[in-house]
Parts: sequence; C-alpha cells; structure tokens
Amino acid sequence: MKICRICVMISMCTCVLFILPVSLAISPHMNNFPVSTTSDDAQTAAAKAVAQRLLNIKAALFIIKVNKTISHDNKDTFQVVKDTATGKVNITGSSGVSACWGLHHYLKHYCNCHISWDGDQLLLPEELPDISISVSALDLYRYYQNVVTTSYSFVWWDWNRWQREIDWMALNGINMALAFTGQEAIWERVYLKLNLTQKDIEEHFCGPAFLAWCRMGNIRGWGGPLLSDWHLNSLQLQHNILQSMRDLGILTILPAFAGHVPKAFKRIFPDVNMTRMNTWNEFLDRYCCPYLLEPTEPLFRRVGNMFITELIAEFGTDHFYNCDTFNEMVPQSEDLVYLRNVGAAIFEAISYVDPQAIWVKQGWVFAHNVLFWTAERAKAYLTSVPKGRMIVLDLQSELIPQYGRLDSYFGQPFIWCMLHNFGGTLGLYGAAENINSGIFNARSMNGSTMVGIGLTPEGINQNYVVYDLVLDLTWRTEPVNLTLWFSSYVHRRYGHTTADVDKAWQFLKSGVYNFTGLRRVRGKYIICRRPTLRLKPWYWYNTTELKLAWDGFVSAASELSSSPLFQHDLVDVTRQALQVLGDGLYTQIVRGFQKKNLPFYQENVDLFLQLLEDINEILGTNNQFLLGVWLNSAKRRATYSVERIIYEFNARNQITLWGPLGEIRDYATKQWSGVVSDYYYPRWELFFDFLRLSLITKTPFNQTHFAIRVFETVEEPFTLDNSSYPDAPQGNSVEVARRLHSFWRNSSVWSELVKFMEPSRVNQEPISNNSEIEIKISEEDFEPHVILV
Repeated sequence: MKICRICVMISMCTCVLFILPVSLAISPHMNNFPVSTTSDDAQTAAAKAVAQRLLNIKAALFIIKVNKTISHDNKDTFQVVKDTATGKVNITGSSGVSACWGLHHYLKHYCNCHISWDGDQLLLPEELPDISISVSALDLYRYYQNVVTTSYSFVWWDWNRWQREIDWMALNGINMALAFTGQEAIWERVYLKLNLTQKDIEEHFCGPAFLAWCRMGNIRGWGGPLLSDWHLNSLQLQHNILQSMRDLGILTILPAFAGHVPKAFKRIFPDVNMTRMNTWNEFLDRYCCPYLLEPTEPLFRRVGNMFITELIAEFGTDHFYNCDTFNEMVPQSEDLVYLRNVGAAIFEAISYVDPQAIWVKQGWVFAHNVLFWTAERAKAYLTSVPKGRMIVLDLQSELIPQYGRLDSYFGQPFIWCMLHNFGGTLGLYGAAENINSGIFNARSMNGSTMVGIGLTPEGINQNYVVYDLVLDLTWRTEPVNLTLWFSSYVHRRYGHTTADVDKAWQFLKSGVYNFTGLRRVRGKYIICRRPTLRLKPWYWYNTTELKLAWDGFVSAASELSSSPLFQHDLVDVTRQALQVLGDGLYTQIVRGFQKKNLPFYQENVDLFLQLLEDINEILGTNNQFLLGVWLNSAKRRATYSVERIIYEFNARNQITLWGPLGEIRDYATKQWSGVVSDYYYPRWELFFDFLRLSLITKTPFNQTHFAIRVFETVEEPFTLDNSSYPDAPQGNSVEVARRLHSFWRNSSVWSELVKFMEPSRVNQEPISNNSEIEIKISEEDFEPHVILV
C-alpha cells in the first residue's frame, strides 16, 4: 500500500516510520479548545483494560502507557516500538485514545487483524513483527455519532454493549463523541422546578425509540410514556458511559437547551412570547408541535441555565455541548436579527453557566433546506457565536458538503463528516471515491477551518467497509489506491483471502461502493416498501457487477467458510442480489397486470413470494440480521411488564410505520429475518390478492382501498403484536447461500430479467446551491422530508 510524505528507514529487522503531519493555517482561536483533564496514569489503566478485553491473554504482549508530552499542538500521537529483547511491543500514546489507536494501527497494518461492528478477526502471527513508528493525527478531532443514532442503533443497549462500542471508538482513534443518554431525567427535574406537572412531562416525552426527535422539537409524546425506571437506568448508564470515555481521554459532548419546550409552558407562562413549532412530517396535533421560546425572552436563558447547571451537577463536563434548534424545521422568521438572536441566546444560555463552553452544532439544517439557509442567513446565525466557540459538523460531506458554499462556515471550525446511512437501513452502498478525495480537499481548501473528521451515520451495523475507509484516512496525508486498499481490507477481515473473493470485492468497489451522485440513498428498496403499481427500481451501479460479486462469494465459500465475517458478508451480498432480483420480478408483475395477462402475472407473483421466503431464510442464518435480537434487546431494558409492552411497541413501530399512521413509514426499514416473513411478505401477498381480484373481476385496482386494508390487517397489527422471534441463527449460511445461488443465479429467471435491472440514467448535472427540490411523501416515492442540493 502506498504511503505518502513519509520518511522510511529500513534495517534488517526494524522499520522506522515517521508520519509527518500537514501544516495547516489554523487561526489562534482554534488552538484553545478544552482538553481532557484525566491523568496519564488513569488513561494508561483505561487503555490497558481495552487491550485486555480485546486480546485476553495476548494483551500481555503489549506494554501500554500514556505520556501527554509526546503530542504536538494537542493532536493525538502514538509511538509503537518492538523490544527485540523481550519480543513485546511498547505502545506509547499521548492519551488513552492514542494508545488504543496505536494498538489497533499495529494489529491492523502489521498483524493483518480486523475489528468491526460485525465482529473481530484477531489471529496474531506467532512472532510479532518488528516495528518502530511514530504517527500523529492530522486534525484535532475524530468525531463520532449522529443525534439520531441514539434512537436508531443505541436505544436498547446495556452497559456491556456500550463498553464494546467505547472500546471500538478508542481503538479507532475517536476522541470526541456525543453522550446524550439520560438527559430526560435531567429535564424532568428542571420541568418540575418550573411547575410542570408529572402529567405534563409524560405527555411531552416520547418513547425510547423516538427520543431523538423529541429532543429536537420535531414531535412530542409519541411512543410514551417514559417511565421512572427508564430514567433511573439511563442515569446509571450515562455515568458508566461518561466515566469510560473520560478515562480514555475521549471528549464527551453533552446536550444543551435549543429552545424547545413542552406545550404546558403556554399554560404556565401565558405572557411569555413563544411560537408553536411547525408540523413535522404530517404528525397529528396530539404528537406534534411543541413550542419554541422567543430567544430574547428572559425565560429562554433561565431554562437553559437551569438545564446546564443541573446537567453539570449530575455528570460533570468536558465543556462541549450539542443542540439543534431547527432540525428539518423552517425558522419562524427570515430576519437576520432574529436568526442572530437565536444563535446568541443558545450560546449564552450555555456559556453563562460554563464560560469554557463550545457549542457543537450539526450542520444538517444548511444541507436540508438550502433555499432558506442562504449564505447571508447562515452567516447571521453562525457568527452570532464568537469564533472558535462553535464547531460545525458538516454532516454529509461525502455527498453534499456545505463548507464551500458557506465560506468555511464563516470562520467557525468544522468537522468533515460522513453521514452515509439514513434510518439504519440495510443495503450495500457507499461513496468510496468521494471519501478518498473529499477529506483532503476540505483540509487543503483556501481558508479551511477544518479541525477533524467524523462519522455521523443515522444507524450503524451496515457497510463497515466505508467506515473503515474513513477511519483509515484520518492519519494519511493523501488519498489511497482504492484497489489495493480494498484488497488489504478483505485480507484483514477474513484473515486470508482468495482470488475469487478479492475479485468479488473489486466488483463491489467499482459498483455499489462507487456512488458519486446527488440523490440520497436511503435503503428503501422495493421489497421493503408499501406496494403500489408505481414503484421504480433505481440503481447507481451496473447490476451485472453485483451478480459477479455474488458468484465470487459463493465460489470462495469452500476456503473461507470458517470465517464468521465471511459468512456475514456472504449473507449480505446474497441479500442484496436477491433484493435486486425482486425489483425485476416486480417489474414483470406490473407488466403482466397492465397487459391483463393473468398466467404471466401469477407466475411472477409466485416467484416473488418465493424470493421473499428465500431472503428471510438466508437472513435467518446470521445473528446480525435477526428481528429477534432487536426485540429482545428492547424487552430486556424493561423492569415491569408494562414497560416491556411499551418498549416492544417502540421497537416494532420505528422499523415499520414510524408514527401512529405511518407518517414516515419504512424510513427505518430493516431487511431482517422476521420482518421479511411477517411484515413485508403479508403486505405484498395482500397487494397481489388485490391485483388478482382486479384482473378476475375486470375492475380497476383501488390503491386507497388497499392502503386502508394493509394498514388495518398487516402494518398496525405487526406493531401491536408480541410474537417472539429467534435471537440466534437458524441454518448454515454457506449451504443456504449455495442453494439459493444455484436456483436463482443459474436459472432462466435471472437472464430474462437482466434488461430490467440495468442502472437508471440519473441526471448527474449539479443542482444549484440556491435551488431546492422537495420530495413530498406519496405512494409513488415515499421519500420523506428530503431536500436535495
């Protein structure tokens, strides 16, 4: 693999590698951010504990310590040197994170190991490779999390799962992360002091799976109530999370007051100026529209001060805070003074209590609604805060970066972030080329105020390869050769490789992982959507390459079947191939219906339903694709039976209807065993019954009647059900994949559908930064709250 701008000295036994950081013109106000105050000894102990949990007895092969003095300009640095006399490897980091990062760097690039959400491959060589390297980060921060990841992925986690994630963060050099757990317990204290009743509070808080949107003022009450045991357990969990992160030197970002308040405020403070928030995604009044306090009102600062004071008293602080006032909501006024007042009020409410406060803001508002957030308005909002006291997360830099349009956020520091995933949906997808160049372009841009690289997916546990790519670029000074990088990734992930699987991954690299367009890929493939006659398959890649990749995985199974990570990927690629085939069968079904050819129609319907059964079966062979894991995690968070009912409903509703009436139905859709069999299958089966009856009786198909029936008989009942599902795999992934490949790939069905599965001709002309396209929810496209730039 090519490594650029390095000095390499090679002797017979030792490689000495110095990675030279790029010199950036960073303004003085960006060099005064708060730093970790945890002692070197405490961070050393925490880093050693990470190594012990990861490597067990083999952790003794690594001597880990933390020494802050080896860093430059507060940028994380690690040194890795093998002691040839003892055979052990000495790792010194400028922080606990740096030391863990150094350990992972050595395991990954010198021992061919792999650590991921999907599992680990930690087969160490008998003799550890000789090495002497020093690596310094090029930016101050490696950031992690989206404000909604807490709901789409973390919501049901216990402490063991959180500890694993924090270990993963440290091993990947992530030194800044959100810490949002438990905040409702703090808000409850504040609201009670402000004379809200317990009933007022219960009507305001959403259920666990929807808290992210309650916090941002989008909805209220849906999926609730939030019971006292949730508050108690979340407080303890947050203490564990914060302690673990801080012990490693990870800077924690706590929540702040964004201005949203419960509806009860209008009753209690009738003379205070507050505005009813706009309806979000057509939620009914019962669940929408809390109020936004006028930022110039003294009550705004009072509430903000009370919350930060209570928060710090409970959790302490690292002086970083996050809040978003206008998440997917249009501000009440275009007036520059109003926008400036909002920004200033939010910051003052934090900094009055914590004079060292830094406001970390998601920049999604600027990408989501470009028409409103002109450069002039964005500047008024952003510059209301002193330079260097705000850090903007440029949330989807890999596709729709805003730092260029907004003049590097008018002097405020920003972090280049990869969003990548919406709703935690599954589907092979990535923008590897954009990632590989975009990070370096942002850093070298004239007047760049970039201070870090971040991962901001809405949901995790999917497409790990693109996340590994971003993390592997954080220390490099120029783009990698993606062909070589993908080959290396495969080798690390499985422990060894074959020509077949390497070629398969190259097809994936040039196909599904080579998206360069403007459309937001949300993973809502046809099989996962409420059926209509107007769905349109869409691809950014040549599906022939996907089929060839599937061939390669099946061929490689003989040699790699013992690798759990290969088994995972085999299931995922098989799922993707069958899902694409489903698109083709759907096209045939619609054609048969339109031509009133009942035999042709029924033949393809039978194949489509068989395909869904086969997808469900292959997904059931791997625990990463099981509905039972999600539901059982939710139920385990409950103490009492009433909680168990509420939590299971939350878990089921989020991945299906997402709202009482399907307000953003299928946004967080999941291709999981159990969901396919008991939600997608009966939904499609009912649709086909309606179409068949239409053909037999020669009457028009009525989409509205179908929508009512499918909601009443399939969709809502699924959310209210309490059937149990396996949380352990059933069957052998390799055997099932081979059988399905033999039937579907080698049958005439696939060849007949090839012409329907070629890439769509998508308009690649760039859209003006001063224009917007709003796609409203409809039976045709189901793309909720999307504004493209």
